[in-house]
Amino acid sequence: MRIGLIAYINSRSVPEDFEILFMQGGGTGQFAAIPLNLTGDKEFADYIITGAWSSKAAAEASKFIRVKKVFTPKKPFVTIPDQSKWDHDKNAAYLYYCANETVHGIEFHTPPYSVHGVPLVADISSNFLSRPFDFTNHGVVFGGTQKNLGAAGLTVVMVRKDLIGKAQPITPAIFNYQDMTDNNSLYNTPPVYGIYLTNLVLKWIRDQGGVDAIFETNKKKSDVIYNLIDNSNGFYTCDIDKQCRSYMNVCYRIKNGDEKLEAEFLKGAQARGMISLKGHRSVGGIRASLYNAVTLQETEMLADWMREFMNNQKA
Repeated sequence: MRIGLIAYINSRSVPEDFEILFMQGGGTGQFAAIPLNLTGDKEFADYIITGAWSSKAAAEASKFIRVKKVFTPKKPFVTIPDQSKWDHDKNAAYLYYCANETVHGIEFHTPPYSVHGVPLVADISSNFLSRPFDFTNHGVVFGGTQKNLGAAGLTVVMVRKDLIGKAQPITPAIFNYQDMTDNNSLYNTPPVYGIYLTNLVLKWIRDQGGVDAIFETNKKKSDVIYNLIDNSNGFYTCDIDKQCRSYMNVCYRIKNGDEKLEAEFLKGAQARGMISLKGHRSVGGIRASLYNAVTLQETEMLADWMREFMNNQKA
């Protein structure tokens, strides 16, 4: 499986100066592991807050290191401010970002750039292997496998080797990158079934034509829904800036948040075999999650229902 990850994580593979660790605790565990392993002699870390998951990561990290937000986050989360407006700091231990915010439907289409060699840390849990990934300037790239790479229980952590061995003394062994490296990710019993499933998914990705082919399909899927929204004359609305709309999670409202209509839409979708379309409880609305396992045909089925529902309301 290690060979498979190196071969398939993107079209150019993981750089040789990265260690690949199989860990547990999900992305939430890494919210603590990151500051515990990367702080070194630094006093603070920079965080990019673009939604729910980066907010949670910053809150957890603040237990171990001073967190500095590179811009003041504004709610509702609908955009990623231009990087020229961020308050970077060359003395930060690292610059953290969430590559795709599932709750709000915001995605970095290109990674941020590093300032003065400060390593980037990326949470790619929800767009892992949905598209090629550029490791340039990254120090740690991590993701739970439950969205695109298998089942819950396995976390893949890719760490630049020069950053290993700097953990704080209080770091638990199962979160210590040095301990996990020294023991070939076998410090404790690994999530064997999760690893097995991920190996099967890697083979499936290969059979689909690799990550580049997967990405082309994912773009087509999201275009089907976004184009329908944008051409619905305001019946469906998506407030997320087009430059950072998520390929994985399309979040939208009906009639600017008519909850009665949205409930009716969801009921009709379920009757047609489409479930789990309700938006996250913190934002409401509709959320179509178009992860790798969702086919273009299934996406078009959703679009057909969206058109039917809209036309019925206009009749």
